[in-house]
Amino acid sequence: MLVIGLLALGLLAAGIGVWFQWQQTRRCLAFYGTRATEQISKSPFVELWQLKPLSGGRHTGRLEAVLVEDITEAKGLVHLRRGLVEDANFQWVEGNTERAPLADAAWDLALVFFDSKQRNESERTVVVIDFGENSQKANLTVVGRPGRVALGKMGKGLKTWVESTANGSVRTDF
Repeated sequence: MLVIGLLALGLLAAGIGVWFQWQQTRRCLAFYGTRATEQISKSPFVELWQLKPLSGGRHTGRLEAVLVEDITEAKGLVHLRRGLVEDANFQWVEGNTERAPLADAAWDLALVFFDSKQRNESERTVVVIDFGENSQKANLTVVGRPGRVALGKMGKGLKTWVESTANGSVRTDF
């Protein structure tokens, strides 16, 4: 009876752990999609791109990476990955897909997560970030997915991390 009781207690604890983890990440999972969430968490290669719009102030959805930096070994990347998939780090607004798209010039940089050095476009996740005028107005979106989400309390910390990680090659005067 003791063994069966301990086994049941172990299964109950495992179930509670899975439920708790799901509760912490369910909105991010819906926002990013399953594949993107997995790539953000586990992909072996990560790059930081400084972006420049191909158009003026319009919304065309076309941006160009003017500087690319490999940040796969960057200090703090493990914590950033975890932060990007935790619901509590964002300001969730109901109907976030209804907000008007930002102009191309608004997007400052991208974090690109991919699994192989071939950089096949269909096999990478591109998370695009707009730091706005201040950290309270920072936004994040995923290329190929609808909507955007406000970075909330994570905005200021993310900007600081980018500035300290970028080796001076990525513009920090957002």
